[in-house]
Amino acid sequence: MDKFSILFRTLYRPLCLYAMHYLHGNIEEAEDVVQDCFVKYLNQGAENPKAFLYTLVRNRCVDLLRHRSPVDAQIEPCDLEGVISDVEAQERSFTEARLWTAIDHLPPRQRQVLLMSKRDGLRYIDIAQQLGISPKTVEHLISHALSTLRGKREEILFVLLA
Repeated sequence: MDKFSILFRTLYRPLCLYAMHYLHGNIEEAEDVVQDCFVKYLNQGAENPKAFLYTLVRNRCVDLLRHRSPVDAQIEPCDLEGVISDVEAQERSFTEARLWTAIDHLPPRQRQVLLMSKRDGLRYIDIAQQLGISPKTVEHLISHALSTLRGKREEILFVLLA
């Protein structure tokens, strides 16, 4: 695998999550920004690709937001808790990417039930009804998924960097 492929595999998801902190969770826009920035990196190169790409993504997000609303002088990343620093957004992007990578590697049924519960906010009984399984099965699947995620902290980092 060439250097660019490794860089792309390592940074694409964290950069998208980072962009989402600026773009208020708009994944489509975040992916467009990150893809554009990787193209720019391919054309220009850089000694420190990670720093270069994070700077490009931040600047591109700020440009997009200023174009939409030129009145906003200060544009800062935020999450569910409110405004966060740019450094914190970068750090969280890696943590979030590791988590999503681990979720992607869960067995399909565990992943589906976990996302329905945690992301979509559905109750166990509602998940059970939608999937035609018992609430106890839902509870069991979520318990196993969370246990797997807790047990694979080190492996999650390895998968992300491999």
